[in-house]
Amino acid sequence: MTIRLLGILAGLGLTAVLVLWSLVPGLINFALPEKPEYYAFQEANISPEGGFSFEGPMGTWDEQQLQRGYQVYKEVCAACHSLKYVAFRNLEDFGYTEDEIRAEAASWTVPGINQETGEAASRPGLPTDQFPSPYPNDIAARAANNNAVPPDLSLITKARKDGVNYVYSLMLGYTEPTEEDLAKSPDFETPEGLYFNEHFYNINIAMAPQLTPGRVTYAPGNPEATPEQMAADVTAFLTWAGEPSLIHRKQMGWFVIAFLLFATGLAYMSKKQIWANLKPKKD
Repeated sequence: MTIRLLGILAGLGLTAVLVLWSLVPGLINFALPEKPEYYAFQEANISPEGGFSFEGPMGTWDEQQLQRGYQVYKEVCAACHSLKYVAFRNLEDFGYTEDEIRAEAASWTVPGINQETGEAASRPGLPTDQFPSPYPNDIAARAANNNAVPPDLSLITKARKDGVNYVYSLMLGYTEPTEEDLAKSPDFETPEGLYFNEHFYNINIAMAPQLTPGRVTYAPGNPEATPEQMAADVTAFLTWAGEPSLIHRKQMGWFVIAFLLFATGLAYMSKKQIWANLKPKKD
């Protein structure tokens, strides 16, 4: 009886500890001072009208959009951001031919070795090369970007919360703080060399607005290269870069579901057949 009572008390004590463990952090956050000034300017992520073609269980890649997104990356983003986990040959995934990939790779300059001296040199890219970094090291990157290192974009949509919509929103989030928000946070300011972006995690970002009108010109037959269109296109491209097998996994998922349904039905009919003669009959 005593052992049982001790067990009950120990269980109640453990439950109390777990409840306090879950409640105390919330109470501490509630009791702490208000969030930093920039939270007053934070806006929820947005998405393009109609969403992206790859979203949903039946989503597919829009190859033309991926090609436009690659163009935006090459002409705008590649000046600061690397794409080190993607090789030129991967462009085949959305419509580039072998000859086009070879020509595209050769239009980039990648680090190499001088075969005569053994010293570091540069050479035209090959299909097997990854996209090169625009800076030799982080020190050079910081020196060129107000002491900020531009992140590699290979996995950016996977590395950020709500990554797809975050990237799209960030590209279009360069605005000015409203008077109403400034009234709530009168001490807020954007330091020299930074830019106000309502979708960046602490509002002030080192990257200047990039997708300005006229920055990129699409080939005839494509939509106009508005900031919204460029943002959607480069977001789709970076989503592919981070998860090129996304659509294949969705298609495989449907096959697996169909197979499981078939196997379940087959198992049920087998069970009925096996146990049919063993089930006791009512008199």
